Amino acid sequence: MARPKRLSTFDYLGPHRYFLTCCVQDRRSVFVDDDTVALVRSQFLEQADVHAFAILVDCFMPDHLHLPIEATTDQSELRPFVARAKQHAAFGFSKRYGYRLWQEGYHDRVLRSDESTPAVIRYIIANPVRAGLVDDPRDYPYWGSGIWTREALLDFIAIEGRP
Repeated sequence: MARPKRLSTFDYLGPHRYFLTCCVQDRRSVFVDDDTVALVRSQFLEQADVHAFAILVDCFMPDHLHLPIEATTDQSELRPFVARAKQHAAFGFSKRYGYRLWQEGYHDRVLRSDESTPAVIRYIIANPVRAGLVDDPRDYPYWGSGIWTREALLDFIAIEGRP
C-alpha cells in the first residue's frame, strides 16, 4: 500500500491541530488487551511530551489508532513526533510479541481553526459505537487523553454549542 502523501504546501510546523490515524500492519487486531494498549499509549504520551504535542484523545480500535493532537509550541513538528512515537511503540511491541506493529505511513488531517475540537473528539470517542464494539462509549476501555481524565473529557465534549 502506498504511503499517504503529506500536503506539499504545508510545513507541519507550529501550533496546529491534527487528526491522525495509524493502522496496524495487515490490519491485525492487536489493540484488544490492556497491556498492549498501555505499551503503545505510553510511548505516544512520552513522545508527545518530547515533541511538544498534547494528545487530546486517543482511541485504540482493534486494528488502528485515532489521535486528535495539538502542537503546543511554534517549534512543534508533526513528522518527527509521529515517526518517533510509532518507532518507540513498535520497538516495545516487537520485542514483546515478535512481529511488526505498524503499516507504513499514517493518515493526517490538519484541523482548521473553525473546526470544533469537541465535535472532533466526540466523533473519535463514538468510533467504537459505530464499529459495533459497544453500545455506549463509556463502556469502551481503550480511549483516553493525555491531558484530561475520561470524565473531564466527557464533560468537555458536552459543552459544544454553549456560548
